[in-house]
Amino acid sequence: MKFFKNNKETVTKDLKLSDYDQIWTKFCFLDESGSLSNYTEPYFTVGLLKMSMPYYLQSKILYERNKQNFHDELKFNKISDKNIKFAKFIIGCLFDTKSLSFYSYTTHKQSQYFQKNFSKDIWSAYEKITLKLLSASLSEKEILILVADHVTTPKDIKFEVNVKKDFNKSKKRLALSGVCRFNSKSNDLLQVVDLLIGAITYDLKIQSKLVTGDKYKIELVNYLKENLGTIDFVNGFKNYNFNIFVEKDNGEVLENKDEMTNEKGLSS
Repeated sequence: MKFFKNNKETVTKDLKLSDYDQIWTKFCFLDESGSLSNYTEPYFTVGLLKMSMPYYLQSKILYERNKQNFHDELKFNKISDKNIKFAKFIIGCLFDTKSLSFYSYTTHKQSQYFQKNFSKDIWSAYEKITLKLLSASLSEKEILILVADHVTTPKDIKFEVNVKKDFNKSKKRLALSGVCRFNSKSNDLLQVVDLLIGAITYDLKIQSKLVTGDKYKIELVNYLKENLGTIDFVNGFKNYNFNIFVEKDNGEVLENKDEMTNEKGLSS
């Protein structure tokens, strides 16, 4: 990556603090749907929401929470008649917010790809899928900040350290400035990601006839699909702001085999 400042070419690795005005810093919120250790759940989805100014979406959600005196955590698996209206409000806010993009990656735990690469070390799957999403979302003039949902892992798993180190090493520059995990109860934007990946995974379960479908969950799934203009997520989905990747059962990954690539022209 190169910048031109005062008619002088500057490569990324040579950037100085004085070049701050040429760099985008983007916040990424990461959450997962499903359990890697539970093989009765065939799908595992990781989603990442990237934005320049999280404040705008967060403030809309907080204002509505206070207005409706609604302070419960929103999770897709807890959608009911009591919170479906608020969940649809949040999805609507997402589509009204500028300068954001969403990425998700769904793996099938019985697929050839998953069995070959992750069956003996399921925790590495979470890290590697996270790296795929970060790589797909990164643009040249960006440095990312990752806020992830807290996942209980064995003591020897150093998610924050590994992801930052491996990502920066792969990009040969400071591309990820930091990683921190929080309980999603404390963060509305992590809950937004939960709703999105929960809806995607649930649609896959419906199409695979693994579930008959809960009324209110189906309502939220359909609301998301209507806003995106898609019939289902079986073959993934891609537009200017949304990049939804779904791995086929036979191990083939849509879009570009097992590598996610960054879509040109993503909003910044």
